[in-house]
Amino acid sequence: MSPLRKEMEKLGKGIGNANRYRILEVLMRGSRTVSEVSASTRLAQPAVSQNLKVLKGANLVLDERRGKEVYYSVNVAYMAKLLQKLTRDIEECPSGKSQKVKK
Repeated sequence: MSPLRKEMEKLGKGIGNANRYRILEVLMRGSRTVSEVSASTRLAQPAVSQNLKVLKGANLVLDERRGKEVYYSVNVAYMAKLLQKLTRDIEECPSGKSQKVKK
């Protein structure tokens, strides 16, 4: 399995769940604590924590301790890099170069 394919699989696992996508939507507005994410998504804190663990494992979120609180944020640099790699692979696809998109 190619490295990009492994990364895309992790991305799919990360955003392939409606609750995890809701959490990402909240984090796209700025870093938040588990309790803030829980309040915004109306999900129980244990569920948010479990989903954040999956998102962190997929490199989609980062965590930062500030005093007693842990703040989570979208890993924008990783996601942008991953999408750039995917775009490059798509552009290099032989079948993609010869086919035109119909409007």
